[in-house]
Amino acid sequence: MTARMLDGFKVVDFTHVVAGPHCTKLLAEHGAEVIKIEPLGGELARLLPTHREGRSGYFIQHNVGKKTMAMNLSTPEAQAICRDLIREADVVVENFTPGVMRQHNLDWERLREVNPNLIMCSISCFGQTGPLAQLPGYDWIGQCYAGIIDLLGEPGGTPVFGDFAFGDISAGVHAYGAIVTALMHRLRGGGGQHIDISLLEVLFSFHELSAQLYDTSGGQLVATRSGARHWLLSPVGIYRCGERFIFLLGISHQWRSLAAAMERPDLLDDPRFADVKTMGQYREELDGIIQEWLDGVGDMDRALELLRGQRVPCAPVLSIPEVVDLPHARERGLVRTVKDELFGEVRIPRTPLRFSAFPETPDLRAGTLGQHNHEILRERLGYDEGRITDLETRGVIASKGI
Repeated sequence: MTARMLDGFKVVDFTHVVAGPHCTKLLAEHGAEVIKIEPLGGELARLLPTHREGRSGYFIQHNVGKKTMAMNLSTPEAQAICRDLIREADVVVENFTPGVMRQHNLDWERLREVNPNLIMCSISCFGQTGPLAQLPGYDWIGQCYAGIIDLLGEPGGTPVFGDFAFGDISAGVHAYGAIVTALMHRLRGGGGQHIDISLLEVLFSFHELSAQLYDTSGGQLVATRSGARHWLLSPVGIYRCGERFIFLLGISHQWRSLAAAMERPDLLDDPRFADVKTMGQYREELDGIIQEWLDGVGDMDRALELLRGQRVPCAPVLSIPEVVDLPHARERGLVRTVKDELFGEVRIPRTPLRFSAFPETPDLRAGTLGQHNHEILRERLGYDEGRITDLETRGVIASKGI
């Protein structure tokens, strides 16, 4: 296999489900050796759909390229194995609730004594400190606390949530960036350190407008649920065109382009729509004008053609099948195919990081539960087969071919 950018770096991975595994998947895809440590029964992702031959497509997506071990971390023997692996590692990543690693004698204070140059990254919902730190947290929990879900839904109605993990994935990417930054710092003589990534803090950083507006307006401008339209700016939002939906944006200089696309130059002289800072006050009137025009066009493709002809930012609202079949997505390789000896082929999102010197995504596999127990214990730590068999017999380690 061609050398990759993170070749030679060793990662011990205690992560599960999405945020942590996404971080370590990125590390593995760019060359790091990742050893994933799971409980004897496997992590939660192995239970999530779809299943074929006992294998989870969900697990495969988030764990390609990793070597897998399964052990009972509550036993001193398993903890000793982990410390021996970490002694020679560059990075440890974990996304347990704060305190769990300490219960297993694998917390930062202990591990820095084992390996002073270690980069340890802890990913959690609320961070390692603070009144909420010990609470269990998932993506949607973080979205609630970060003021995200409060902004989703119809005005005055029940907030809604989307069935996707943009918080977990983005937390994993932030962790990846932090780890690579810390490794660069270490390479310059800075030594090891502990990284604390909070899902809440990552999600709150998504408020590119709302947080500073609340502050700078003295609390007068507070973002609210606004359904298919922007709560402050207009025209920004989703409109119906025929049997489909279109998103368009016509603020600042783009308002002139939108007026041209609708063949309504008279709107540019209307004092209600003369200033982007105040147009939002007349969003109902403006939305009615835009919707009337779209109703007259009646065809999504024709509406997109007219809007794009004037360089108006716009897009059809696509379903997952439509995204997968989009010609642009096919040309860019938005979807990649991962092979698995048991499951078969799995189509997953391609890693979005693109490098000119490494244009191809490597052909990687996801391990079965405990697949690399023997290999790692024998080759990395020097255990003989008798000792390994004894650990299996006593339930310290285990393997299962799925």
